[in-house]
Amino acid sequence: MDLRIKNAVFKGVFVDMKSLPPEPLPEIALVGRSNVGKSSLINKMANQRHLAKSSSTPGKTRTINYYLINNEWHMVDLPGYGYARVSKAEQKKWGKMIEDYLSKREQLRGVIQLVDIRHEPNENDVLMQEWLMHCEVPVLVVATKADKISRGARPKYINAIRRKFSLSQQDPILVFSAETGEGSEEILAAIAELLQNENKSE
Repeated sequence: MDLRIKNAVFKGVFVDMKSLPPEPLPEIALVGRSNVGKSSLINKMANQRHLAKSSSTPGKTRTINYYLINNEWHMVDLPGYGYARVSKAEQKKWGKMIEDYLSKREQLRGVIQLVDIRHEPNENDVLMQEWLMHCEVPVLVVATKADKISRGARPKYINAIRRKFSLSQQDPILVFSAETGEGSEEILAAIAELLQNENKSE
């Protein structure tokens, strides 16, 4: 599989499972706290500045957003979680939508969980990690905003993430910077592996 993203198109926004695209194309989902950098990752990987709309307002993404990549697979941006200023009812609605997608979507091949390298994963991050393990969904942890931390200091921050998620030294944590593009090739290689996964419902 060619790792390069040569074509990326915004497919649409969806508010529930029933409205999701029916195509059997494999899907890779992005999850993470509000403003962790999901939109920036999508734009950098696709080499398009405005494919995914970034917002300075945390919690703005309230839908499941689909992007068609190389006419071969979908990148799926799930609502950011853990934004306190959103009503409890709205948070519950988002949570149900995310849970339904992660546990029931047959096209799902894997999940990229984004965390800000500067901050330890919080309770919501840990709960998401545990839920993904419960659903037996392959997970790749990506630490974003790597350009904010010097290379020499990164191991300390990566180890803090590893401890919080109870990951072993063998479990990869990739670093990514939307500013410099660092980590893009490694993430694409990991996605290529995930796309080879058998349908998890089979």
